[in-house]
Amino acid sequence: MLAVAVRDLVKRYGRVEALRGLSFSVEEGEVYGLIGPNGAGKTTTLRIIATLLRPDSGRVEVFGLDALERPLEVRRIISYLPEEAGAYRNLTGEEYLRFMAGFYAEDEGELEEMVERGAEISGLGDRLRDKTKTYSKGMKRRLALARALMVRPRLAILDEPTSGLDVVHAHHVRRVIREFAEEEGVTIIVSSHNMLEVQQLCDRVGLIHRGRLVEEGAPEELLGKYGASNLEDVFVEVVRVGAAE
Repeated sequence: MLAVAVRDLVKRYGRVEALRGLSFSVEEGEVYGLIGPNGAGKTTTLRIIATLLRPDSGRVEVFGLDALERPLEVRRIISYLPEEAGAYRNLTGEEYLRFMAGFYAEDEGELEEMVERGAEISGLGDRLRDKTKTYSKGMKRRLALARALMVRPRLAILDEPTSGLDVVHAHHVRRVIREFAEEEGVTIIVSSHNMLEVQQLCDRVGLIHRGRLVEEGAPEELLGKYGASNLEDVFVEVVRVGAAE
């Protein structure tokens, strides 16, 4: 079963056409990466899938549900991590996780299980007892990732999950995403302008340029197809060839 099917998405902001007939699909259980430079349309695409934004035309299905016609049902099975996710400054990390778990848990036992899982995902240890206003950006990002994954969504949508993080924090976040996909069976869409990172993390990737999908495939397949050593070189070659045609 397809986890996500995106067909012919078009989205305009005034005269700017952010998406120009974008189509791709994500298989259940895979980690799929949307990569491209800033302004390529990645965040717009993720916000449409997450039912936070409506396209001008096109169609999105999430596990067979029409995201445009049945947004409330879609929201029950997804989790969305925006690029600039925050936390309530005067809550401790644990209080924040507990508060957010309250929107999903059906009873106290499930709530405690979610909080415990979130604490493990975050890797923050005793710092979860401190208020989030004392956290570094990396710590806040790890807390936000824990909030997104602790509810075990069928689909996790992660927009630039390692944006602005140092090497250590970025490595932790990548490891958690990969392990969670493999151990929990959660389907994950990751957007990033860091193509080397996505190369390490994703089962398949879609390269977006100016609101269109210009190439797609498993990282190793694309590297072989273009005789490249990394996805940055693949992207440059794809764009170069497209501009020449």
